[in-house]
Amino acid sequence: MFDGLDITGHPWLDIALVAIVFALAASVVHRIAMAANSRYARNHPIVARLFSRTHLPGTVVLWSGAFDAVLQMADSSLPNYGVVHEITTLVLIASITWLGVRVVAAIVDALVLFNPANVDDNLHARRVQTQARVLGRIVVVFVVVVGIASALMTFPGVRQIGTSLLASAGVAGLVAGLAARPVLSNLISGMQIALTQPIRIDDVLVVENEWGRVEEIRDAYVVLKLWDERRLIVPLQWFIEHPFQNWTRSSAELIGTVFLWVDFRTALDSLRSELLRICRTSPEWDARVAVLQVTDTSEHAMQVRVLVSSANSDRNFDLRCKVREGLIDFLQREQPDALPRLRASLQSFAPRVAVNEPATARDVASVGG
Repeated sequence: MFDGLDITGHPWLDIALVAIVFALAASVVHRIAMAANSRYARNHPIVARLFSRTHLPGTVVLWSGAFDAVLQMADSSLPNYGVVHEITTLVLIASITWLGVRVVAAIVDALVLFNPANVDDNLHARRVQTQARVLGRIVVVFVVVVGIASALMTFPGVRQIGTSLLASAGVAGLVAGLAARPVLSNLISGMQIALTQPIRIDDVLVVENEWGRVEEIRDAYVVLKLWDERRLIVPLQWFIEHPFQNWTRSSAELIGTVFLWVDFRTALDSLRSELLRICRTSPEWDARVAVLQVTDTSEHAMQVRVLVSSANSDRNFDLRCKVREGLIDFLQREQPDALPRLRASLQSFAPRVAVNEPATARDVASVGG
């Protein structure tokens, strides 16, 4: 043990006391640093989140690190020294891994806080949030894997397991690789989505004829919140291998369509004026597009297509409903003859009378009218 140090007469108690003194000193320094930076952290959300997230794991790292440092200076011939040293090292590795995970989470929270998505033009914010969340989870997985590997490397017997498997159990390694293929493919797909960003948090997607918003992007799947509050779970790899619609890929602005079938006698100029009136009185319209055109005809009626624009898909859906209802109401009030109708004409034909057959009195009466 330490030269000339004998406080309690028991070596392990002496080590514990010295470690406690070291840990208390480190804790005092830690608290002074926290207090000194508290005022600075008020105006810096990243620092504030970092302090709040890492306070507890940082304390555990200080205590376990102090005990490990004292143990390194102790006499290795003490009874059960190897077991205690192994446990202390594992606790220190676990606490450092915990601290690393909390640091990554604090950085992700700060980035999300700096880029709120509850604004009209939130394209940049959703891009940053998607990259931060997906890459943050990947970094967390990496930190945990490194922590577990470091813990296993402290056992001499475990170090040989990897070499033995590679040298003498190639088939087992192949089976393990095939079994882990879905996990690895989803992990790689997550990295691709984070970097290329075909989808982002709060994007509006149409997947398998289902309309919804991206609510979460997890490690292996994406959660879509559908319009009727259902949740659609889609694997990450699906978005790499299949086509889908993204209504907010480059902008949240959207142009919607409304189709009406009307009679050929419809006054289109009046219908266009009513469309503009409806759009100008609707807060959902963004004053970009309001167009009415005849796009198709049939033997009975003509098809009118209306294009209207809005700042996002939710507003556009409401605007389309307002335009559809307003135009139908206008036609019912102002142009009832413009509603689609089926035209038919009735014709009467005289019965045929055979040339070589004498006409009866009934046939003559019928022809005469």
